Amino acid sequence: MATTGAKTYRNYIGGEWVEAASGESFETRNPATGETLGVFPLSSTEDMDRAVEAAKAAFEEWRLVPAPKRGELLFRVAQMFAERKDELTEQMVREMGKVRAEAAGDVQEAIDMTFYMAAEGRRMFGHTTPSELPDKFMMSTRNPVGVVGAITPWNFPIAIPSWKIAPALVCGNTVVFKPAEDTPLLAGLFVEIFEEAGLPPGVLNIVHGAGETVGEHLVKHPDVPLISFTGSREVGAQVQTNAGPYLKNVHLELGGKNAIIVMDDADVDLAVDGILWSAFGTSGQRCTAASRVIANRTVYDALCSRLVERAEGMRLGDGLDDATDVGPVINQAALEKIHSYTGIGKDEGAKLLTGGEVATENGLDRGFFYRPTVFADVEPGMRIAQEEIFGPTTALIRASGVDEAIRIANGVKYGLSSSIFTRDVNKAFKAMRDLKTGITYINAGTTGAEVHLPFGGTKDTGNGHREAGQAALDFYTEWKSIYVDYSGKLQRAQIDNVEQPAP
Repeated sequence: MATTGAKTYRNYIGGEWVEAASGESFETRNPATGETLGVFPLSSTEDMDRAVEAAKAAFEEWRLVPAPKRGELLFRVAQMFAERKDELTEQMVREMGKVRAEAAGDVQEAIDMTFYMAAEGRRMFGHTTPSELPDKFMMSTRNPVGVVGAITPWNFPIAIPSWKIAPALVCGNTVVFKPAEDTPLLAGLFVEIFEEAGLPPGVLNIVHGAGETVGEHLVKHPDVPLISFTGSREVGAQVQTNAGPYLKNVHLELGGKNAIIVMDDADVDLAVDGILWSAFGTSGQRCTAASRVIANRTVYDALCSRLVERAEGMRLGDGLDDATDVGPVINQAALEKIHSYTGIGKDEGAKLLTGGEVATENGLDRGFFYRPTVFADVEPGMRIAQEEIFGPTTALIRASGVDEAIRIANGVKYGLSSSIFTRDVNKAFKAMRDLKTGITYINAGTTGAEVHLPFGGTKDTGNGHREAGQAALDFYTEWKSIYVDYSGKLQRAQIDNVEQPAP
């Protein structure tokens, strides 16, 4: 174990908190201060095998628990999330780096999602439909699949696990949870609440460790038929490849290169508010972040001026300080990647209006801080307008009208979120129809999804599945069609039905 005074944490397998088989460990640190927050097991494939075995065994009983009862347990979990919101919020600020308001919003999203999915325990609707034959009844039902492998990122360390785990459990599946290495403390607190709420042993398990070992092993494990992964496009493609030979059902939620369109009739001040929140909230570390702004030529200069003024007024610092607007990025590697894109933008000929620097003054050098960065004179084909930076950087692009703006917005490989600011209902409806993204906002930024609508994107943002809302149930269940013939004789569909007399 590492020599540190920080608390040591364990995996949760089969209802017990246990050490990793190897005895090896890793630390989690505060990205704003460098403080060590905890020591966690660096698990091996042996640990993952034990977790899958526990989840597989627990599935046989959990699937038979009536769905309304599974929902009642989730109601208890949601209430406990609410009661511990302040604790979870503070821990998120310390471990992930979000400012307090954003961290509280992350926790609230988990509260909302868990309450929503708990209610699905009394719905989980199937269908009935008339048969083409007499004295025959037909219906379809949803059924759980088995063990779900949930692999989550660090940027929404409470919300995103709830998106995956709450619907999986209410549908009757069991879960092996592999959280990001950068936020293991929050993942452990998340699972601890389910344990305290009375979830039976083995229904939810957590295994800490590296993605290339325990994460990959989870994806390839033959007893895990469902994998839900949120992360980068590159790793998502590898997950799909590794799961392919096993014919697993795989849900991928990957990257974004989201655009805000600002038309000539827009409320520019409102648009600036939306850009600031979408581009620099969570230090730009959101898959829905607005890393492009496509502005009509008539408002472009005014938009640039106001955006730079507001960005330069944003205060960097520890998220526990309520005066902080922008917290740290997650780690040194992220800081270096973000800064490399500043160099790429300059080399491409874009004009750096503000930012583009690692912030080190007033103690910021203890953490990983990057100044809000705005590029102008960006061409749609430049790398800073095409590639996901995942930091507080946005690129301003000129457009002559709504059609050109939409073409530019669609001209990337991703398709998660989009936005348009306009007072013209015709332009708004054209954008709603033609923007090739899974989410579109009118007169708002590119972030702010609510739990009762589907969340996900098109193109390289994912593989067609959606999280949240009713759509989530389609991934975590399989349809069964049931036919009940009470005619007392053999009736052959599509054959005997043609012999039925007309009324």
